[in-house]
Formats: sequence, structure tokens, C-alpha cells
Amino acid sequence: MAEHTYHDQVNIENAKRLRSLLETLPRFCQYFFRGIEPTTSSRTRIAYAYDLRVFFDFLVSNNPMLKNTPVTDLKVDILDQIKAIDIEEYLDYLTYYKTEETERINTENGKKRKLVSLRSFYNYYYKKEMITTNPASLISVPKLHEKEIVRLEIDEVAKLLDEVENGDHMTKAQQKYHEKTKVRDLALMTLLLGTGIRVSECVGLDMNDVDFDNNGIKIRRKGGYEVVVYFGEEVREALLDYLAERKKLIPADGHTNALFLSMQMKRLNVRSVENLVKKYAATVTKLKKITPHKLRSTYGTSLYRETGDIYLVADVLGHKDVNTTKKHYAAIEDSRRRSAANVVKLREKE
Repeated sequence: MAEHTYHDQVNIENAKRLRSLLETLPRFCQYFFRGIEPTTSSRTRIAYAYDLRVFFDFLVSNNPMLKNTPVTDLKVDILDQIKAIDIEEYLDYLTYYKTEETERINTENGKKRKLVSLRSFYNYYYKKEMITTNPASLISVPKLHEKEIVRLEIDEVAKLLDEVENGDHMTKAQQKYHEKTKVRDLALMTLLLGTGIRVSECVGLDMNDVDFDNNGIKIRRKGGYEVVVYFGEEVREALLDYLAERKKLIPADGHTNALFLSMQMKRLNVRSVENLVKKYAATVTKLKKITPHKLRSTYGTSLYRETGDIYLVADVLGHKDVNTTKKHYAAIEDSRRRSAANVVKLREKE
């Protein structure tokens, strides 16, 4: 049997998860998920399913008319019985609630995502003329507060890579483990910091996706399209050092093509990389919560500072809309505009 690519395997696992989630939702939800399948990723559909389950659990728990009604028995006409004020009550409920003794909290971001899911859900049935009302479209999207971008400064990047290479600030137990993984970890961290690729794009790399003739890697972006991202000499050297070790390893079945392997000889997963970044970053900065996405922001910041080309940054980072990039790097843009104030001299001082 042919070995699945990382992205194909993710889609297979997500398809299984979605089928399991659909068993907990009203049966009419299946129409929606079949309808959006051509235009959404498997990850997006999983997120929609989780959000809708929270919504329907809220309905049967808080609506007196639906008390003791199994969620799976709800009919599509229930959507026409819900008013805009009910959805506002749902958003208020999302601020804090419990599920099986687990506390849940949603900030503006969480509420916005769940409202967007509900809007898509309602829009589908409304356009298909299965319902006559669309109360979700009447609710304003929660206002989001702008957050400062967390990134590493230039000296912090150098310290981070030094720590990955040497492990000077680790415990003896960590150093013992570090000796076995430092070459891999240095290649991985250098690649993230030197290209700005997403963590899912990184762990999805196969051996034949690396081209040293052109110093490029072939990755699959969000949305499924493939693109080549180029890297510099520091990334090249780190990857070559790791590949010299990687070729000696015997991967587990089904993981033969994977570029980055775990200690169990299986493809490194997203959670493992997140834990690696957290472990190393903790030795460099205590105040910043550094994740793989923050390394991506660090790269984007450095590239923008060096080039001043927001369109290049958007293209390299894989942003479909340059306004997304502008929003993220607005603070740098403002500092560049401020620097212009002292560039032009009107009169020479005597």
C-alpha cells in the first residue's frame, strides 16, 4: 500500500473525526457539511462541527420547549423558531459555561468564530430555501481588540539558536535527551525562523520536498495549493547537517518519506514542535509566550524591516490578502513613517 502524504493523512483523520461529530448533531446538519465540502478545508469543517455542537447543546439546555430533547432528534424547522435575541443570548452564554464539569471561556475571538460558523450554517439553509428566516445575519460581529504582535528581537533569535545548539540552560536530564535531538531541533528551528513557514507546513515536509540545487522547499499552503519557498545559507547548512543524520535512521512503517522524525521514528507532529519551541524559548525569554506562529511573525518582521516591501512579505508568508499582512505589521509601518520625519532637512544648521 502506498504511503500517504502528511496532508492526505490529516484529511483522512479529519474525515473520520467529522463523521464521529456528525453523530452528535441533528441529522439535517449532514446537508450543510456536504454542501461546504468543495469550498472548505477538512480542518475548517471540524471547527464548524465543534461550534455547532456547542450551539445545539445550548439550545436544548436553555430553551424550556426543548428540555430533554436529544440533539440528534432536532429538525431543520427549529432554525426558523430561533430569533436574533436568542443568538445574542447564546453569545452571552459563551462568555463562560461548563461542559461535563469542564469550564469554558470565550473571548471576542472565540465568540466571533462561533458566530461566523452559525452565519455560514444559516446562510446555507436559507439559500437552499429550507428555512425562511436568517437571524444570524442580523447579529453584529463582536469587536476585536487589536493585539500587539509578539515576536523575538534579533538578539533573542541568536540566543534561541545558541540554546538549541548547546543546551547550556537545560537540566542534566534535558541535556541527555538534547544530545540525541539537537541537530534535528536546530534544523527545524532554523527553518521556521529562516522561512516563516507554518508549523503544519513544516511537519508536512517529505525528504524529496527539499531542493538544495535551488535552496528551496516545496510546501502545501492552507487551501491545498503547493508553492516553493526559498531559504538562505544558514538554513541550508542546518538542513544538510540534519539530513546526514536523517539518512542513517530507519523510519517506522508509514513514515518513510517524512523529513523530520520523532524519537519513535515517526513523523514529528504539530504538538511536538509546539512543545519544542516552548521549551527552548523559555530559556531565552520569560515574559513572551513564544509559539511556532510567533517565530513566523519574527521572520515576517525581519523581512519587512530589511525590504520595506509589504507585498513581498505577504507573498512569502502565503497571505491571500495583503491587508492581512498590513494589519499585522502596522506598528512597524508607523515607526517607518516616524523615521521619515527626520530624514529630510530643510535648512542646514549653522
